[in-house]
Amino acid sequence: MTNRATRITALRQQLQSLDAQRSSIAAQLAALLEASTANGAASAGPVMSESEKLALFRRLFSGRQDVFALRWENRKNGRTGYSPACSNEWVDGVCAKPKIKCGACPNQAFIPLSDAVLRQHLRGTKGNGKSTDYVAGIYPLLQDDHCWFLAADFDGEHWSLDALAYLETCRARAVPAALERSRSGQGGHVWIFFDEPIPALVGCNIHLCIV
Repeated sequence: MTNRATRITALRQQLQSLDAQRSSIAAQLAALLEASTANGAASAGPVMSESEKLALFRRLFSGRQDVFALRWENRKNGRTGYSPACSNEWVDGVCAKPKIKCGACPNQAFIPLSDAVLRQHLRGTKGNGKSTDYVAGIYPLLQDDHCWFLAADFDGEHWSLDALAYLETCRARAVPAALERSRSGQGGHVWIFFDEPIPALVGCNIHLCIV
């Protein structure tokens, strides 16, 4: 009995020692993680302000500033699409949709692409707390037929393999490109941004891009 009691006491002391070591190691690990997080935040530089983020977004996705498109959805038939944002839309006696297309309407009052519009697009809401699906589209084709970026669209059964092959080719030629999944989840887009606007005939023939 004496040997057993002695053994039990020794094992309990070992457990206490291990618990103390565990607490010490956990404290050291927590300190290292905290220091690493602080160093990472410091190396990342100051946090960008909202205005700086919007400026960056505008610089990357630069297109027509005098007009933008809004996504619409017909809940009755499930159809979706985009139309130029117009302050006269559906105004009685002024808007003749759908008989007259927006491009041919004599009462066009297109809304400029403002920072307020971009905020709503990035947040997905109109700002009234009711809408959760505010999607704006940029018209990349400028009035002088130039564009600032290219969006390559990939669909179909093997879209991911095609998009990755395209992306790999861009990297092999030192062309910065970014891949994203499409809204439907059944396709993707590869974005290429230019340092200066280039002729759309050379860059792309896309008329509307959703970012």
